[in-house]
Amino acid sequence: MELLVVLIGLLVVLAGTVVGVAALAVVKTKRAVAKAAPQARRAVEDVGIKARSLTRGGVQGRVSALRAEVRGALAASRRVLETGAVEDAQLGDAMALLGRLEGHAAVLDGELRLLEREPELSRVEARFAVAKERGERIVHLASSLRWAAQDRLHRFADEDLLRLGEECEAEAGALRHWAPVEDVAVPVADRTAKRLPG
Repeated sequence: MELLVVLIGLLVVLAGTVVGVAALAVVKTKRAVAKAAPQARRAVEDVGIKARSLTRGGVQGRVSALRAEVRGALAASRRVLETGAVEDAQLGDAMALLGRLEGHAAVLDGELRLLEREPELSRVEARFAVAKERGERIVHLASSLRWAAQDRLHRFADEDLLRLGEECEAEAGALRHWAPVEDVAVPVADRTAKRLPG
């Protein structure tokens, strides 16, 4: 009877563990999907914009090309800054500026999206000139942040390599200058005794 109670208790514990692990897996999967969905949606949208920039002619093709250029510059800058921020906390200020710049880019992107769908080409042409200037400014600012971060990371890498080289040279010099092992002073009588045949 006691064995049966123990077995039932083990089965209940095992079932509870399985249910708990399954619930945890479901929650983690939902979080991963929720995190990946916006990125996937953005990637699909980027491909669509790029395709429209290549297949459409005239001003609407230029509108799509500007959207693609602004998005590309911001994405490239974000990748560089996020990678660099892991090693250099001072890039946090640049990340904040990039976030503000992305806000302006989102407003511009909304305007450009409307221009892509506008059937009146003269209206698109008139508004595109102003939008293009803003887009080029956003691209330039995002690129400036990216280039500055890259220069900073390269400089730190070069300085670290220089210090490492100095340390390696110092160690190599220390390894080359060894003190010769001196013979232990052995009394002359002992040396003679060792030479005589036994």
